Amino acid sequence: MPELPEVETVRSVIEPQIMGRRIVSIDVRQSQIIAHPAANELIEKVCGRTFMGMGRRGKYLSFDLDHGNRLFLHLRMTGQLIVAPPDFPVEKHTHLIIHLSDGNQLRYTDVRRFGRFWYIERGESEAVVGIDRLGMEPMDEALDAHYLKARLGSKKRPIKEMLHDQSVVAGIGNIYSDEILYAAGIHPARSCAALADDEWQKLALQIPKVIRWGIETNAITPEDYLSGRGRDYRNSMLLKVYGRVDQPCPRCGERLRKMSICGRTATFCPNCQR
Repeated sequence: MPELPEVETVRSVIEPQIMGRRIVSIDVRQSQIIAHPAANELIEKVCGRTFMGMGRRGKYLSFDLDHGNRLFLHLRMTGQLIVAPPDFPVEKHTHLIIHLSDGNQLRYTDVRRFGRFWYIERGESEAVVGIDRLGMEPMDEALDAHYLKARLGSKKRPIKEMLHDQSVVAGIGNIYSDEILYAAGIHPARSCAALADDEWQKLALQIPKVIRWGIETNAITPEDYLSGRGRDYRNSMLLKVYGRVDQPCPRCGERLRKMSICGRTATFCPNCQR
């Protein structure tokens, strides 16, 4: 699943390509991906409008339209978004195509069809999207050890699992929870309630640091992004522990190991994360 750094990459690549472009028409090939309102109503209300910019909150993308209303998108497990010329090959699982006034197309592809679009009018509650339930952004200056301990310190669940709680910190998933815990030197199975004050301090330091690193190392040109069909993220080869089971730890050389925590695989160093 794309996590915050990957979603931010999508935003940074797509926004300059759609800014100021008018929506000429929309081809919805799979209505399941339209969560609110009905697909035909969304088409009617969005066609003719102009994209004014994009935003991101956690793993959600937002599209600002010229009349003050917005589109939201959550990519979920396999969603991909690209801007392509009309002669660029259309992927098999392309479920939505927005035809833009400059002749290009904004295309949404999703193999598993878990991703969703919402259209929210100005003044309409965003609760239908779920954004109201999100916690702090990882780079929020108010995200400190006190906040983390207050929200999680009484939990007996593993810290790996609780870093995925979007109501506490928005945007962290399986990839970056591994990387954050490795950077902080905390074992992924440790109970939140067992963490000491200095470990909460380390988490508060490493969460924004690792997420910023993920964003910076994912930087990609629009041309390379399009050639990769919106699937290739640059930092996958630079991750310290995620996806590197049985490889040597970058710090101590110990063999990296894995374990299952609440149905998710955690990769860690048994020496650096005791």
